[in-house]
Amino acid sequence: MRILTGLQPSGKLHVGNYFGAMEPAVRLQNEGEAFYFIADYHAMTSSQDAAALRANVRELAIDFLACGLDPEKAVFFRQSAVPEVNELAWLLSTVCPMSLLEKCHSYKDKIANGISPNHALFAYPALMAADILLYDSNKVPVGKDQKQHLEVTRDLAVKLNETYGEHTVLLPEPIIREDTAVIIGLDGRKMSKSYNNTLPIFGEEKPLKKLVMRIVTDSTPVEDPKPVEGSTILALYKLFASPEDYATMVSQHEQGGTGYGDLKKRVAEAYWDFFAPMRARREAILADPGYVDDVLAKGAARAREEAGKVLDRVRAAVGLR
Repeated sequence: MRILTGLQPSGKLHVGNYFGAMEPAVRLQNEGEAFYFIADYHAMTSSQDAAALRANVRELAIDFLACGLDPEKAVFFRQSAVPEVNELAWLLSTVCPMSLLEKCHSYKDKIANGISPNHALFAYPALMAADILLYDSNKVPVGKDQKQHLEVTRDLAVKLNETYGEHTVLLPEPIIREDTAVIIGLDGRKMSKSYNNTLPIFGEEKPLKKLVMRIVTDSTPVEDPKPVEGSTILALYKLFASPEDYATMVSQHEQGGTGYGDLKKRVAEAYWDFFAPMRARREAILADPGYVDDVLAKGAARAREEAGKVLDRVRAAVGLR
């Protein structure tokens, strides 16, 4: 089984990134042959700051390794280090109906949130399909919000195979963790940089714990029972706490007598403790400046080896060889 996933280098990683993509990816690297990439081409759909892109790519590489990615188990590389992905994206575009892209809600959502429309943003799903199909991926862990793009990938794979032969590309399957597919942010909406409601994975203790205290709550008095359904405090605490501690907090909500401030402090402590091992690994990585570059270079070489095999097969199928 070959597993593939990618993360955009769009700034500091947050808890939603971790539980939506990184934690499943780290776990799955023990269950198959893993190909994990930094989606720097994709990041360019919404930002053209070259210096920021370089910095974000490196930060993401460091953070992913700190969060448990093992380069001995997974092929880890920059998307742009494998130029074959652009050729496959073009070949997929030749069988991609405009209507398929027009249906994608991600494009509409980003435009609605103020991102300037461009061709790359519109054609994003075709490049994402190339990312997946270029390595003969069998399983693709994605968040719930990316499920539609995986469906587009499967549609394009079917269209390419129907046009040029059933074995031109493999048909991938999504892996979606329903329990953590949508991570709630500080304001109760989906955790997203666009909403400024995220909890970073790494940073200084005092500012991060202070950030937790911004969790939006209602005005229920200390002595009264607190709503359990739709509680942002409980949704976040469940990510970091043991089942026993989570059950205790649910009971405290139901019984009343505990204020939101005290409950938030417990969330902050659990959150800080949860990422303690990752912070330690991150410090060790930073102490060896050449390590990250070496990991990415070796990963790119391995990725290009596999990409070349698939692209040669596709080129032959479509008549370019």
